[in-house]
Amino acid sequence: MESTHLLSGSKKRVKIHPHTVTAKYATQTPYTPQPGIHTHFPQPGDEGYDDAPSFEDFGSFVEETSDRKRLTEGRKWSLTLFGSKEKEKNASHKLQPPGGGEPSEGGAKAVKGSGKGVGEQLASFGEASVSASRLTWLGLFGAALAHGCLIALTCLALEHFGLGPLFLLLVRSVIQLLSLAVPLYRGQNPFGPEGYRLCLLCYGVAYSLSLCCAYSSLTFVSPGNGTTTWRLATTALSATLAFLLLEERLGLADGITLAAGLCGLGLLLLPNTDESFSDSPVDPVVFWKDAFGWSLSALAGLWMALALVGYRSLKDRVGVGTALFTVSWTGCLLTPATLALIQEGWSWPVSAPAWGLILGLVACSTAAFLGMTHALTRLHPALVSASQSLEVPIAMLLHLAMLPSIPTAPEVVGNAMIVLSVGWLVAMKLLPPRAGGRHQRKEYEEILESPIK
Repeated sequence: MESTHLLSGSKKRVKIHPHTVTAKYATQTPYTPQPGIHTHFPQPGDEGYDDAPSFEDFGSFVEETSDRKRLTEGRKWSLTLFGSKEKEKNASHKLQPPGGGEPSEGGAKAVKGSGKGVGEQLASFGEASVSASRLTWLGLFGAALAHGCLIALTCLALEHFGLGPLFLLLVRSVIQLLSLAVPLYRGQNPFGPEGYRLCLLCYGVAYSLSLCCAYSSLTFVSPGNGTTTWRLATTALSATLAFLLLEERLGLADGITLAAGLCGLGLLLLPNTDESFSDSPVDPVVFWKDAFGWSLSALAGLWMALALVGYRSLKDRVGVGTALFTVSWTGCLLTPATLALIQEGWSWPVSAPAWGLILGLVACSTAAFLGMTHALTRLHPALVSASQSLEVPIAMLLHLAMLPSIPTAPEVVGNAMIVLSVGWLVAMKLLPPRAGGRHQRKEYEEILESPIK
């Protein structure tokens, strides 16, 4: 059985066989019916109808192709660059000669030079991707700087103004309730879209529990050790949980870079020489207080890893403003309960510098949250957490600026490893090798030049 139909000014002769489907294209235009050939489309029940491949099968085949997956995974916005309606119309106008006549030499050249168009599309896609990545990493660097300032301001509030860490967290959560204006201004439900409110609630609870555990640990351990342990646990556990819950894997180069950064954080946790060789007996109360503080820091890392992975699964459905409001109102509920559980003394700021310090804390925490949350829509949770490890060197520099002292050798080496690992990670993401671009262009040219048989 043979059938023909008109497609883009070309005559298409299709032979349908019970086991094979072949198509031949002819360049005769305009279309004129030939004797012995009738236009017919196979209907359900006809011979060979079920054997013909369907569009669904073809789409599933394309989706399972590794090249398509690698190019489109986590970049839904990039499909508009290749599959926009305007570009499809322009391409059809370029390939189809005006007036329905025979294709001219220019049209043939356009068909032959389609590889050049693909190269231009790949170049524009690469430029847009690198530009978006630069903005994303710039936001992450701003978040790391804000986190470093947040650590320094927290230490200043604890030492000079006697403000409790959980009180700072409570004030921060109350002021950040003003983020309710963002979803209301955009006409969105502040508690999330239908069908995802439970997931959003779990995200807010996990994030708030992480902050409560992290701020509670400052009562038992130093802010530097607590922050380092928190970041170390968050980075390691987010990589594991993203693989188990979201099936998002890290590349070999990313894994090696993250391991180097984790080793740098581990060096910062080594005890000082005086502490390791001390012969004086350790007070059991002090020992268990320190152990409880370290446990709270590690637990804070676990909750934060769950929160990062949770928002990663909601990245296309929940905005940053809605996420901030969720974290704020859940923090307002969980922080007083943690205050009562830890039995932290209530302290109220009585001076203008203390209130200015609190407002600075709120501004830094908001900026850090926005940078991290926006980056989660594009990057792996472990990469986002690893980039925030820069907060430790930044906090150390700020501490040395306020209280000049000589850092130990493990601190210098550890901070250097953190900076180098994050710098190498950013270089790998923003400066891809040219061979990969040539390989992708070659694959696209092979796809375009392959005949349909």
